[in-house]
Amino acid sequence: MKHLNLIVSLFLASVINSFAQDQFTIQIEPISIENAPSVHSFSWGKTSDNKWVIIGGRIDGLHQRQPNSSFLENDNNKNVFVVDPVANQTWSASLSVLQASVFEQLQATNQEFYQKENTLYIIGGYGYSATQNDHVTYDKLTAINVDELATAVINETSIIPYFRQISNSNLAVTGAQLGLLHDVFYLCGGQYFKGRYNPIGPNNGTGFVQNYTDEIRTFQINDDGTNLSIINYSAQNDSDNLHRRDYNMAPQIFPDGSEGFTMFSGVFQHTANLPWLNTVDVSAAGYKVNNTFNQYLSQYHSAKIPIYDTANNTMHTLFFGGLSQYKLDANKNLVKDDNVPFVKTISKVSRFADGSMLESSLEIEMPTLLGSGAEFIPLHENTNYLTDEIVAINNLPIGKTLVGYIFGGIESTQENIFFINNGSQSSASNLAFKVFINKTTLNVDEIKLTASNIYNLNIYPNPSKGVFQ
Repeated sequence: MKHLNLIVSLFLASVINSFAQDQFTIQIEPISIENAPSVHSFSWGKTSDNKWVIIGGRIDGLHQRQPNSSFLENDNNKNVFVVDPVANQTWSASLSVLQASVFEQLQATNQEFYQKENTLYIIGGYGYSATQNDHVTYDKLTAINVDELATAVINETSIIPYFRQISNSNLAVTGAQLGLLHDVFYLCGGQYFKGRYNPIGPNNGTGFVQNYTDEIRTFQINDDGTNLSIINYSAQNDSDNLHRRDYNMAPQIFPDGSEGFTMFSGVFQHTANLPWLNTVDVSAAGYKVNNTFNQYLSQYHSAKIPIYDTANNTMHTLFFGGLSQYKLDANKNLVKDDNVPFVKTISKVSRFADGSMLESSLEIEMPTLLGSGAEFIPLHENTNYLTDEIVAINNLPIGKTLVGYIFGGIESTQENIFFINNGSQSSASNLAFKVFINKTTLNVDEIKLTASNIYNLNIYPNPSKGVFQ
């Protein structure tokens, strides 16, 4: 898979009654990076010269159902990797030289992370703790000096000086998303999980504790370069609407010009192992649930790209592969599969100036069942970005512009593998893709998704462990 020779063109058009807005295409080009790690559900930072620092996550595929085989310590990513996608080089160092509390947290999966200037903050995460002799959700905040760490890894010198850590029970979260707005961190959704995973419930086998946070937690990090502390902590609780994890959250510019985030889809509902389809907008003023829009095509954490069109006050968010409750059939109807399979779908959600939202399925797909647990790593050059994460589409020149890379994730051999998974049906990926935006004046159609083109399939038995009707 590392030597795929293809260029994928994704044709997008913003639609409000006409094709009056800017049109653009996206191209993704696979690249092979020497010795790049196979990893998913990881954290990343970026150096001042655009090298990637990869920490945490897992080096196996989709977790198995059997508690004694799921989330094994041997499949934790226990190294820090520095990747140069331009020079085609990778360096690595073992994290085992760090003190136990830092080493254990940094090999966890589904951590929450955010880079502020040269400091990468990593919160929480789930994995096996040797010191506690159990699988835990870590109550840690670790601060990492990105440039200095990368230099140490490349030069094979000590990495110990570039990590600092504190404990805080409010940060014991995994599968949430972390954002920064006006110097305030937003820790949205997620869960606390302790013990071995068991699909038949917390009171079976060795048992486990699972508590969704049902919260948006806000705080500031007081960091003088030596000392760390959490200040001005508060939480908004809503078990009906914030009960989601392992989802996509993306920074947004709302129609009134204010900044914030949208919590997209996510899993799981209270009464069924099915995704949420609605979204939640988060801002400094609070949060607002959007029950007038359903997101059908991306319900699990994947690479995503927010793109803002200043001229038309339109916010686009792209989603690449992953897991989805719906997919398109040959007639462009949405087909529902409650097993929530791996998909190749690439989709876009647009928010227009009047606040309405529209989901579109792009007529091109990922080359394989790839994308769950992958990340988009931006490339900041010139004025291509309005913020650290939002592409400024109006600032891009006509033609082709490299805006970043998609890296890692789970690659599956089949759409539905959960009930047959013995560890061989999927794997962590080391694939990388260049992502280009190509501005064009062409009018290009896309498939708009509404309730009218949903085709509901009744599956029996459901859930299925093999053949079904």
